[in-house]
Amino acid sequence: MRNIDTMTVRSEPSILATNKVIRNTYMLLAMTLVFSAVTAGISMIMNPPMILAIGALIVGMILSFVIAKKQNSAAALPLVFAFTGLFGFALGPILNNYLAMANGGQIIMTAMGMTAATFLGLSAYVLTSKKDFSFMGGFLAAGMMMALVAMVILLVLPFFGIHIPALNLAFSAVIVLLMSGFIIYDTSNIVNGTYTNYIMATVGLYTSIFNLFIHLLSLVGFLNDD
Repeated sequence: MRNIDTMTVRSEPSILATNKVIRNTYMLLAMTLVFSAVTAGISMIMNPPMILAIGALIVGMILSFVIAKKQNSAAALPLVFAFTGLFGFALGPILNNYLAMANGGQIIMTAMGMTAATFLGLSAYVLTSKKDFSFMGGFLAAGMMMALVAMVILLVLPFFGIHIPALNLAFSAVIVLLMSGFIIYDTSNIVNGTYTNYIMATVGLYTSIFNLFIHLLSLVGFLNDD
C-alpha cells in the first residue's frame, strides 16, 4: 500500500506539470492564431507581391529553428509571435487571389471551417481518450520526407512544360492527411507529458494548422473551380 501511495504522490507533480503545459499551449495557440489573422488582414490590405509573401514564409521558417534553440529563454515568446505573424502576412496575397474568384469568399470560409472542425475534432478525441500516439512519429517523418520530394518534383515539372493538376490535388490531399496525423501526434505528446515546453508545442500545432488550412483551401478551390 505504501508503494502505491508513494507512486501516486510522485505522479502528482508530473500531472500538474502536464496540465500546465496543456493550458499554456492552447492559450498561446489561440493568441497566435488571432495575431496571425490580424497580420493576414494587414497583408490583404497592403496586397504585397507574391515574392514578398514567399520571403515572409522563408524568414518564418528560419525563425522556427531559432525558436527551437531559444525555447527556454525569455526571447522565445516574442519570437513565436514574430513567426506566426510572418506566416499570417504570407497568407494575404493567397487569400486575395481566392477573393478575386466569383465564389472566393465561400471557398475561404469553407476551408477555414473544415480546418477548425478537423483540429478541434482530432484534439478533442486525443484529449479525452488520452491514448498514446507516439508510435506515429516514424510514419509521419517518412511521410514528410516523401512529401518534400514530391514538392520538389511538382516545382520542377512546369520548367519542362508539364502541367498535371491532378498531381497538385493529390499532393494537397496527402498534406492534409499528414497534418491531421501531426495534430494527433503532437496533442498526444502534450497530453502524455512527452512535450514539456509549451513554446515548441504551440509552434508544432500552429504549423500543422497553417499547412492544413493552405491545402484545404487548395482542395476546396479546385473542387469549386468552374
